[in-house]
Amino acid sequence: MDNRLQRLVDMGESGTDILHGELKNLMYEAEQQLTLAQEAEDKSGEAMDSMERKYWEGMLDAYTEVYKLTYDLAFAIQDRVRLTNQ
Repeated sequence: MDNRLQRLVDMGESGTDILHGELKNLMYEAEQQLTLAQEAEDKSGEAMDSMERKYWEGMLDAYTEVYKLTYDLAFAIQDRVRLTNQ
């Protein structure tokens, strides 16, 4: 595991918070790559550049869906804890 992630685990950060943060980073990187791929496609009109753009669109969509799931999971866990402590 990446040392940075291991430090977060060692500090007691929740897995959902760690995953949520990592997904934000992955989404940002995918957005940057998508922008570059779109610019390359616009300049060249080549099918390979279109495939690169589609790849990054798919990656961004996938990261976004998992991000939403971690967000929902974090709130569900909070609700369960809150109901348990009542």
